[in-house]
Amino acid sequence: MLSYRHAFHAGNFADVLKHSLLLHTLNYMTQKEKPLRIIDTHAGAGAYTFSSNQPIKNREYENGVGKLWKRDDLPATLQDYINFVKAFNDGDRLQHYPGSPLFMQAALRPKDNLFLHELHSTDWRLLNDVIGDDRQVKIIDDDGLAGMQGLLPPPDRRGLVFIDPSYELKNDYHEVVKQVISAHKRFATGTYVIWYPVVLRQRIDDMQKALIKSGIKNIQLFELGIAPDSPEYGMNSSGLFVINPPWTLWKAMEETLPYLAEVLGENGEGFYRLEQLVAE
Repeated sequence: MLSYRHAFHAGNFADVLKHSLLLHTLNYMTQKEKPLRIIDTHAGAGAYTFSSNQPIKNREYENGVGKLWKRDDLPATLQDYINFVKAFNDGDRLQHYPGSPLFMQAALRPKDNLFLHELHSTDWRLLNDVIGDDRQVKIIDDDGLAGMQGLLPPPDRRGLVFIDPSYELKNDYHEVVKQVISAHKRFATGTYVIWYPVVLRQRIDDMQKALIKSGIKNIQLFELGIAPDSPEYGMNSSGLFVINPPWTLWKAMEETLPYLAEVLGENGEGFYRLEQLVAE
């Protein structure tokens, strides 16, 4: 099934957490001299415009990046994120939003490389236009969860894997965990960032239990909710499992998550989770 288009949700509260955490992780991992291999299993279209039909339909960005756009009290991690988004806009007006591939491409040093997977034919074409002729980036029309296995381990044993599926099918939750366990067996020292939506809490609980039982060490969880869980109203919270996170990430999220819960939470009902699921 390939009906999902991230353009409907670009810049929403989930993207704020997802991309601010991703940017922090990229900034940390590119400080070390050795080459870095970055893999995005579900890259999407790469960039989004808020004047186009899809984002305007739901206007989810208004309760996401839009609420942070002109604030002057942002924690450092969110300020870095907003500065990055502003670099893709002219002036003070929020019109364009970079997807994860642009965060990753901007972080590349001459020694690094980036692999972007995207199966949706329209988004694959748009992604190629956005990335342009960049020899450090390879865009792959393939299943990213399966495709990442052949890219691991990287030659220099340094890698970041970003897993951001749509979870359109119930089995996707199980498949993500299965593929992450397989990838970790190939490359145990890599950093894996796994996004999840909370539509039915039990599915996330099952993912969490499976990861804990997998034997994988050093797993942290970061989650943001803007309202209580409600199957009738779709996704009110989302989060990320991070395997082998940067040591700086915990402190950054200690500052970021309470702020986002307060600013983006609806009717004072925002909440967050910050948990070390498995020790190092």
